[in-house]
Amino acid sequence: MTESSLLLFLIASLLVIITPGQDLILVMSRSLIQGSTAGVATAAGVSSGLLVHTVLTALGLGAILQASEPLFFTLKLCGAAYLIYLGVKLLRTRSTEIELLAASRVNKPLGQLYLQGAFSNLSNPKIAVFYFAFLPQFISAEVQYPTFYLLGLGTAFAVLTFVVKGPIGFFAGYLSEWLRSRRAVLTWMHRTSGVVLMGLGLRLAFERKD
Repeated sequence: MTESSLLLFLIASLLVIITPGQDLILVMSRSLIQGSTAGVATAAGVSSGLLVHTVLTALGLGAILQASEPLFFTLKLCGAAYLIYLGVKLLRTRSTEIELLAASRVNKPLGQLYLQGAFSNLSNPKIAVFYFAFLPQFISAEVQYPTFYLLGLGTAFAVLTFVVKGPIGFFAGYLSEWLRSRRAVLTWMHRTSGVVLMGLGLRLAFERKD
């Protein structure tokens, strides 16, 4: 890869990563509700999901999803259902639960938050299709081992995602101290995050493959 191609890849990747989507919303909501560490753990899960997408794309899953409507539809519904489930849980949070949350920084294990971030990313088939369409654009036709280049680019994208979203989750978490002392605002955050996650789930459910 030439220096110009690498620069183009980094710029394009950053533009994609900072575009608001389900992963960024999930990272910020967890950070605001539970603190900086929770946001970073969720961001790490999201990036790990991207690493799995990288391997699957290199093995040709992107092409399979592109060609198989039933497989795409099934995976898409799984991802949509999971996002809606998270949204409903936030909407149904009772005031007593919010009071407990206000008194404690952590209400979910970091491992569980990590897995939620990973599953949220893995269950979105658009990411696999995006990888399949995006990464090969930066691989020259003269490259002898394109699969290794694909793995390298996908890994770089995953690392860059954590470099961007990790700090977002961390600094958003500082607001949690202020929020925990204002339960009405925290309640609003629960409701708003729930609605946004449900909206993203519904959008994913009705999104076309093409």
